[in-house]
Amino acid sequence: MPRANDPRPLTKAEARRIWLRAQRLDSSAPFGEGPVATAAAVDHLGYVQIDTINVIERSHHHILRTRIPAYRRADLRQAQSVDKSVFEYWTHALSYVPAKDLRFFIPAMKRHQREGHKWFSAVSKADLRKVLTLIRRDGALTIRDIDDDVLVDKEHLWASRKPSKRALQLAFYTGILTISERNGMLKTYELMARHFGWDRPPKPASASETTAYQLERALRAQGVVSLDSICHLDAPSKPQVRRLIETRVRRNELIPVAVEGAGKQEHWARPETLEPTGGGAAELVHILSPFDPLIIQRKRTELFFDYGHRFEAYVPKEKRVFGYFALPVLVGDAIVAALDLKTDRKSRKLLMQKWNWVGTAAPRGARKDLKRRIEEELHRFEQFQLAE
Repeated sequence: MPRANDPRPLTKAEARRIWLRAQRLDSSAPFGEGPVATAAAVDHLGYVQIDTINVIERSHHHILRTRIPAYRRADLRQAQSVDKSVFEYWTHALSYVPAKDLRFFIPAMKRHQREGHKWFSAVSKADLRKVLTLIRRDGALTIRDIDDDVLVDKEHLWASRKPSKRALQLAFYTGILTISERNGMLKTYELMARHFGWDRPPKPASASETTAYQLERALRAQGVVSLDSICHLDAPSKPQVRRLIETRVRRNELIPVAVEGAGKQEHWARPETLEPTGGGAAELVHILSPFDPLIIQRKRTELFFDYGHRFEAYVPKEKRVFGYFALPVLVGDAIVAALDLKTDRKSRKLLMQKWNWVGTAAPRGARKDLKRRIEEELHRFEQFQLAE
């Protein structure tokens, strides 16, 4: 007989439905449409990852379109540059983040001001002074507005050879500059205070406030959380997050849960999250970005969905299984396929490179109907890909 303090058992099907509900993937157009919907989606998810790969639409637009069927790229531009309801900064990767959460990132900015940044240690004071003087005098600029750089050797594969670009990036991480606009991957840099119209910057969050923010963000967007899922690629924050979780468990604000197949990995959820909702996930079809919050934490995705996604853009062609840029396909509460797609913008069509059926939810007898439904979504996805 289970003891009162034993973790509550949770089947994979239950855990999936809770996560899909938290990710707003179990209902159509949960945020509405327009720039307000874009800001609301970023706010709810906590972050939307930015990525440079452009085989199909870049990940930030793709992730938003998955939850906002009427999404337009101009909606994100307005949210960032006009409404200023979102901004860019580093979470586990470069991401769009709600502007109202900026105070939680100021401690990291101040740390980079004190200690520098490991990626930009070679930036000279002269180069930093040069770009800041230009922006203060002439206003926001892009790297293309600076044409007098003497190119240098790269420090690492993704580094720039332009000293001014490195200086702009360092000033971004220290919070002196922000990205006020993005056209494709071309970034416009502006003084952060001038962009937001501050008389004084927001008060930096304390360490305890930042820990609470991390936990609340994960609970809202994941439903069922683990230390790994809360602190994705941020192992140093785990001890303080665990202490906060233990405090909330003692207050009965969180309940330990034992997710089927998780072994010794601990999970927690709010009591109300575990209450029955009266139905499973709607049978919606979503073609997901490999950088979608449902996919980016690979081990968590495999635990909940029995699907191990492979990101093979950097894998030699002969060793690829799913293809260069495979996109998982979610139907209802199951990942049933991985499609390697490419947008041919010149011919204005979406190319199917490879179709893989995956998992146990797509048995041969059910594939004809699943294929029809996925192809219907592919048609809508193609329209989004080719829209101006």
